[in-house]
This record gives sequence, structure tokens and C-alpha cells, in this order.
Amino acid sequence: MRILLKIGGAQLEEAAPRAALCAAIAAAQQAGHQLVVVHGGGNQIRSVGKAMGLGDRYHDGLRITDAKTAEVVLMVLGGLVNRTLVASLQQAGVMAVGLSGADGRLFTAKPLERAGVDLGFVGEVDQVCPFVVDSLLAAGITPVIATVAPGSAALAPGAAAAPFFNLNADHAAGPLSKALGCDAMLFLTDVPAVLGADKAPLPLLTPTDCERLVHDRVATGGMLPKLDAALLALRNNPSALVKIAPAGAADAVLHALRADTGTRFVMERTPQPETRHG
Repeated sequence: MRILLKIGGAQLEEAAPRAALCAAIAAAQQAGHQLVVVHGGGNQIRSVGKAMGLGDRYHDGLRITDAKTAEVVLMVLGGLVNRTLVASLQQAGVMAVGLSGADGRLFTAKPLERAGVDLGFVGEVDQVCPFVVDSLLAAGITPVIATVAPGSAALAPGAAAAPFFNLNADHAAGPLSKALGCDAMLFLTDVPAVLGADKAPLPLLTPTDCERLVHDRVATGGMLPKLDAALLALRNNPSALVKIAPAGAADAVLHALRADTGTRFVMERTPQPETRHG
């Protein structure tokens, strides 16, 4: 199975949880799965930006990214976070290569539009070229992808140099999973599953179920972007297994593939026709 694994920056900040995740990736690879890792790093960007005197501005959870902030995002995601994760994977016995959208023209970005708001260099996935990922996986190497990419227009011959776009890793994961032919997409997070009103884990959710959870204010706060990201991934790749699962579980990747772990997202259930007898 080819699995796209989305890991939040919060799971990568400390050495111990990062090492545990890398061991889980190693176990999944040894079990015969191909892994593509996509990571975030919002806290790390915030920390470095603050040290450089840059403030934070957000709209609907998206970091408004001017040209200077775009440089910091590239430096932190494509450098500090990505290379630290690659090194940790190799300590766990996983051959890994760090990538951004620019490497092998893996993916380009286009501006993310929001009515009435200039987000600056915030982008979404535009064109994807799977060649470099396919080649690495065929060689037994795990690609580790930072979601920063050049704009599609910037690659035209003679185009002026422009900052890389900052892509929200949760939002980029769905389009990338489809273009890279992934059979499963796992969001490993700091929660065991999506919880219902009774605080019990919900094993299966449709888009309508998610709307109801939001409307009834059962899902609030940090769960809202998690639901949005999972539903976006489902819309982009409806035939794939899409789950929110705990990053802290032992053998977290293999554990997440089990039916009794986390929350799986599926398209609306089709009512079965009545069967007439007699």
C-alpha cells in the first residue's frame, strides 16, 4: 500500500515523539508499505519569525505571508524542520530524502484566493509531477515533503524570480495524495480520533456527519481545521482510505490502518433499496 502520512509540526518539535514516529514509519516500511511523508511546522515558523522581528497575521487559520515571511517559511520548512526529520528517519533505519515543490518539479503552487483578503504568498497545489517520488519509492527511499513551492508562473522561461509559496500542509496533502497515487492518507495528530458528544471516539464520518458535529458545536477549536483537512483529502481522493489517527500510539502508522483506530472519513452512505418478498 502507498500511504501519504501527514505529520503536524507539533509532533516534530521534541526529540522523543519525533523518534517514536520515525520508528513507526520504519515498522510500516518493513511491513511492505511505501510511505510518503508530508509535514507542517507552524510553531517552528512562528518561533524563528519572532526571533527575526516578524509578526504573525492570520486569516481563517492561514498565515498571511509577505515576501519576507515567505523566505522564513522556506528556510524553516524546507531547511530546519525537513532536514531534522530526514536525519531522525535515517537514525531509525529509514533511507529518506527531503523535498520541496521545487525538487524535480514535484509540484508548483498557485495563489490561494480568499474574497476581500490578500494572503500574499499563500498558495495551493497547482501542477504535480510524480516522477521524483515514484523513482525514490521504487528505490526503497522515503520522500519527506515540505509544502513550499515555486509558483507555476515563476518557472516560465525568462520569468522574474519570486518568493516560494507557503502551502498549508493539511490542505496540500489531499491533492498530493491523489496525484502521487496513494491508497491511504493518514493524518497523525495529538488526538485519538474525532469524538462525539459523549466523548466517545467516532469510527466513521461522512461530510454530512461532520456538518452536524460543527453545527451542534460538538466539534470546536482545533478539531475544525482537522475536519476540514480530512474532508478536503476525501474530496480529492475519494477512493483512498482517509483517517485521523493518534500520532502517539505504538507503531502509529500500522496502528492507524486498523479498523478500530481513529476516525475514517467516507463519502455519503447510499441507502440500500428495499427488498420485496413474495
